[in-house]
Amino acid sequence: MPARETVKLYFDYKSPFAYLAKDPAFELPELYDVELRWIPYLLRIKGKGERSIASEWKAKYSYMDARRWANQRATPLVIKGPLKVYDSTPALVGGLYAQRHGFFRPYTDLVYRRFFERELEIDRPEDVARAIDAIAERGSASGAGYLAWATGEGEAAIAACVEEAQSDHVFGVPLFFFRGEPFWGHDRMPLLEERLTAAGLRR
Repeated sequence: MPARETVKLYFDYKSPFAYLAKDPAFELPELYDVELRWIPYLLRIKGKGERSIASEWKAKYSYMDARRWANQRATPLVIKGPLKVYDSTPALVGGLYAQRHGFFRPYTDLVYRRFFERELEIDRPEDVARAIDAIAERGSASGAGYLAWATGEGEAAIAACVEEAQSDHVFGVPLFFFRGEPFWGHDRMPLLEERLTAAGLRR
């Protein structure tokens, strides 16, 4: 049986539009003969006082727009704007840890939901560790295991993701790549699916 083609997806847990892309992205391998490769990407966002008034207006509009899309879902998503600018590295490293231990989907579901409901500080490793303990099955994975891994192998793993993102010229999320062609934004997913169908990958 031939190997599945790979679709890359760069994501960040603090992006409302990556949150909107999450569920349809997880469905792609069920609909197409593809493997979806989730790659963490740290968005660099300026805080208040560091950006222009036009950028402030754009940020407010973006969250309003994200909520409009979220409210169209059969089960609407709660998207509350963050109260500060987050360095989401601890949560992204947690995502890599969850991938290695086989619980990436429940981890990602939990982190996105809790962050946008303002129930999880994704920049605090100890909070990420507690989230992992809440969902990881008994075995080799644990919050303590994450904390130990994050300061060693985890640093190297996230650095490799940064290097790959630079080589792919990643500028935002969610950003999909299929056969080298980029598709930026959850609303570009229909175009991505057109490409997958044209490639004969529809199941």
